[in-house]
Amino acid sequence: MWLKPEEVLLKNALKLWVTQKSSCYFVLQRRRGHGEGGGRLTGRLVGALDAVLDSSARVAPFRILLQVPGSQVYSPIACGATLEEINRHWDWLEQNLLHTLSVFDNKDDIASFVKGKVKALIAEETSSRLAEQEEEPEKFREALVKFEARFNFPEAEKLVTYYSCCCWKGRVPRQGWLYLSINHLCFYSFFLGKELKLVIPWVDIQKLERTSNVFLTDTIRITTQNKERDFSTFLNLDEVFKIMEQLADVTLRRLLDNEVFDLDPNLQEPSQITKRDLEARAQNEFFRAFFRLPREEKLHAVADCSLWTPFSRCHTAGRIFSSDSYICFASREDGCCNVVLPLREVVSIEKMEDTSLLPNPIIVSIRSKMAFQFIELKDRENLVEGLLLRLKQVHANHPVHYDSSPSDDDMASPVFYSTSICTDKFEDLEMVSSQSSEEREKEKRPLPHPEPLTAVFQQSGSQSPDSRLSREQIKISLWNDHFVEYGRTVCMFRTEKIRKLVAMGIPESLRGRLWLLFSDAVTDLASHPGYYGNLVEQSLGRCCLVTEEIERDLHRSLPEHPAFQNETGIAALRRVLTAYAHRNPKIGYCQSMNILTSVLLLYAKEEEAFWLLVAVCERMLPDYFNHRVIGAQVDQSVFEELIKEHLPELAEHMSDLSALASISLSWFLTLFLSIMPLESAVNVVDCFFYDGIKAIFQLGLAVLEANAEELCGSKDDGQALMVLSRFLDHIKNEDSPGPPIGSHHAFFSDDQEPYPVTDIADLIRDSYEKFGNQSVEQIEHLRCKHRIRVLQGHEDTTKQNVLRVVIPEVSILPEDLEELYDLFKRAHMMSCYWENHRPMALRHDPSRPYAEQYRIDARQFAHLFQLVSPWTCGVHTDILAERIFRLLDDNMDQLIEFKAFISCLDIMYNGEMNEKIKLLYRLHIPPALTENDRDSQSPLKNPLLSTSRPLVLGKPNGDTIDYQKQLKQMIKDLAKEKDKTEKELPKMSQREFIQFCKTLYSMFHEDPEENDLYQAIATVTTLLLQIGEVGQRGSSSGSCSQECEELQASAPPEQDSVFAEAGKSPQAFPETEGDWTVSLEHILASLLTEQSLVNFFEKPLNIKSKLENAKLNQYSLKVLEMSHQPLTELKLSDL
Repeated sequence: MWLKPEEVLLKNALKLWVTQKSSCYFVLQRRRGHGEGGGRLTGRLVGALDAVLDSSARVAPFRILLQVPGSQVYSPIACGATLEEINRHWDWLEQNLLHTLSVFDNKDDIASFVKGKVKALIAEETSSRLAEQEEEPEKFREALVKFEARFNFPEAEKLVTYYSCCCWKGRVPRQGWLYLSINHLCFYSFFLGKELKLVIPWVDIQKLERTSNVFLTDTIRITTQNKERDFSTFLNLDEVFKIMEQLADVTLRRLLDNEVFDLDPNLQEPSQITKRDLEARAQNEFFRAFFRLPREEKLHAVADCSLWTPFSRCHTAGRIFSSDSYICFASREDGCCNVVLPLREVVSIEKMEDTSLLPNPIIVSIRSKMAFQFIELKDRENLVEGLLLRLKQVHANHPVHYDSSPSDDDMASPVFYSTSICTDKFEDLEMVSSQSSEEREKEKRPLPHPEPLTAVFQQSGSQSPDSRLSREQIKISLWNDHFVEYGRTVCMFRTEKIRKLVAMGIPESLRGRLWLLFSDAVTDLASHPGYYGNLVEQSLGRCCLVTEEIERDLHRSLPEHPAFQNETGIAALRRVLTAYAHRNPKIGYCQSMNILTSVLLLYAKEEEAFWLLVAVCERMLPDYFNHRVIGAQVDQSVFEELIKEHLPELAEHMSDLSALASISLSWFLTLFLSIMPLESAVNVVDCFFYDGIKAIFQLGLAVLEANAEELCGSKDDGQALMVLSRFLDHIKNEDSPGPPIGSHHAFFSDDQEPYPVTDIADLIRDSYEKFGNQSVEQIEHLRCKHRIRVLQGHEDTTKQNVLRVVIPEVSILPEDLEELYDLFKRAHMMSCYWENHRPMALRHDPSRPYAEQYRIDARQFAHLFQLVSPWTCGVHTDILAERIFRLLDDNMDQLIEFKAFISCLDIMYNGEMNEKIKLLYRLHIPPALTENDRDSQSPLKNPLLSTSRPLVLGKPNGDTIDYQKQLKQMIKDLAKEKDKTEKELPKMSQREFIQFCKTLYSMFHEDPEENDLYQAIATVTTLLLQIGEVGQRGSSSGSCSQECEELQASAPPEQDSVFAEAGKSPQAFPETEGDWTVSLEHILASLLTEQSLVNFFEKPLNIKSKLENAKLNQYSLKVLEMSHQPLTELKLSDL
């Protein structure tokens, strides 16, 4: 165990201890007398002393000391009762600390660093022990208080767990605490008087990996857009990395991939996520992937046990898994023996007598007269109790009846009465269909095709009939022998022997049925009698975009096969695809589903083909068939890593493996059906239904290895594509009873020169022998790792597409636009973090156009406006932000996009004066200014100015300026420059004008030229008020006043008319102001008369300083708004 470091002198202590190992900084010692047979006198005395002491005072026989070179003071940091225990501590120090200490120059720094690290390890060990005993240990509560105080997040930011570790800053490690919360990874360190805080949102992480550096052999590296951070010296790095992976995966899929992501029920609410939940989720996902079970299946219990395997006449060690609807077993040795027992098939679960030979046994009996014996179950009582409860529930939901009539074959098992028995010459396999339910309603709905299409459209091959039948009969005989020994239902023992039979190719007559068993689609089929018929009835005849896409692709599905050259096959394909689109509208229909479904229809009945399609799309190839094919892209990324691992020479030659990934995408989407002759590709599908996606990975590697030499010699991607296409097109199946059918993409065939033929059986055998060592756990880990990269790749694509549209339309620099996009997206994300009650329209929707995927509401816009806008108006800023938001919200859905936000910001920073004034003008008329505007109620009920005041103003130095001629000329010039096609803005009423003036006054606050600006705006306001009064009097009297006539006397009519027209526009708010109005041209011309105002609106503005400040304070502003109290500044890491 680790010890709290305390200084000791070793001058006399060396007589009691013997040094076993030593390094530059650490010493491992053994107590004299411990482990010595005879021993010397000193050892005997020390041993006798230790023996007479009571247990609490005895000294551990092994210890590790920290020694600083040149110092006589040592500090014990660990002790152990056994050599193995103390060696574990020594190894940890060597791997995690020894190389790190060399970077320190000061001896005191070394001692402080090691002591701090050991104290942190002690605290972590204590908290781990407490966490095992109670749900909320005291140590966790203390860590939570520190987390909240150090990072000041809102209450909604829940801490999941915390660890002691080092964060590397260059070559210097900073010892501190790593906090993992539901949305962020945070690190805090206060070391040698320096404080360090890092806050990294999970959605910013682009890569999470284990790596090593020059000082440490094992670190966790977190890569974001701009930086890499290394974390090391964890007590249990494996545990930390798994928790990080889970949190990153859950958060990214929740926030970036909610198109198809269905979280576990206990993780749907982020605030409920705990460390235990994450560990359970990881185990649950492995369980579902390993046995390829439905997504909604929840794991309840896992226990070590042994299963009696009659074929080997012994018990096989492994683990039993119990879930909602299944009992599963996996042997400890990978591939030795797996069993899947749907609870629908289970008749009874019984405890047997406990004996020395059969400790804690239970017997699980299934309806096909088989029994499975499990022994060595530690918690047998609770396990059996849970199993019986779920068994009762499953049978209540799906009543089971048995057929007691005699069977033609002793090997056939009873079947459910709720379904009909499928009888033909291969009755050995028990299958289920809902044909009876369809017969009852066959006059109401289209009747599904009753048998596989190959049974109707028999093809004669090039081989003689005798040869074809003999090969099929040999395979059938082998399978029947296997069924006798290993079982014939979905509950069969799945061993290496059955894998070899599958690799040889399943007999055509058994293929569809075995696909149903291996995928467990047979359970779905039996559990949903009549379901498919109802879907067909509901979906056929409906016309929508999906059905149009299906119709377009129907005649492109295996057109060379006779089954799809007539309406029988086409109609069956239409019904299955349309029914599935109706069942799962999130997926609907995707290209490549037609190819897969047409092959399923060749070997399975129509309803069986439907459930096989359900199994493939919803659990065997998750997230493959949707808007963004995320699952396929993730597997392409995994495939690239496998190429680097298994074919390094090829990976080195083809530096950009994305080309190979794009070529191989169809391999994964269509399971090689579209690029390989059909009679060969169905063997690949056999392996896929037995081994899952692992079979496609290893076959893809085998194909690349077979062509590695030619691929290394290829000059470009096109040549590589030709090499692979020719190879795949010449893969033959010598055992196929039917004639060869070419692939859809066999357009590189060269008839001038014979190309060597490869037998599919040999290729599959090579794939298992050379690349079959990938486990499901490894593949799932790689998928989790690469899903982060793929999702972030989509985010980068979205960002680049949005910027590509925006950049030509604004004057803001591209690099500044990128930072503004990040701020805009972060504003959206912070709302998702802590405001779960917000409307769903705010959520990220990848199916929308790029520019509309991220949108913000009025409150988020107000935060951004305060951070990046140059028009800061003090307390008036929020009011101005509200008006701008209403102006930009064209469709009034309370959300705006990035493009609208940037176009407004671009005018503020880079617009000409007239553009800025026009924007301000529009902010003070409807729809930006409303009757309910919180600052629009004017207390003034009477005219502001007397009409007797002249348009001649005095200056402080005694001079006077007559603005009359100047204004008239400016208005005339503006009228000439005005675009005639531009829609004229309505005139501004007196109340709107008052708000306009208040905004201008607020904008000038704290400006260096504040006094001059106030004086200038006072002058301009006076002029505009008089212009409005002139129009008001003209409107009320029907003719111009005396003053208006005097003004007109010295000016041409076309210049003077602008004053008279002021009263002719309908007002926005017809209140006591009457017809008082001014136009945009009036305001702009008046402002142009004051040079200080011109300088203010035309001075260059620097957006970079605003952006730097925004990046530092965006979180602080959000937290302040949510907490409504002052807080210390929380700086977001610029990762």
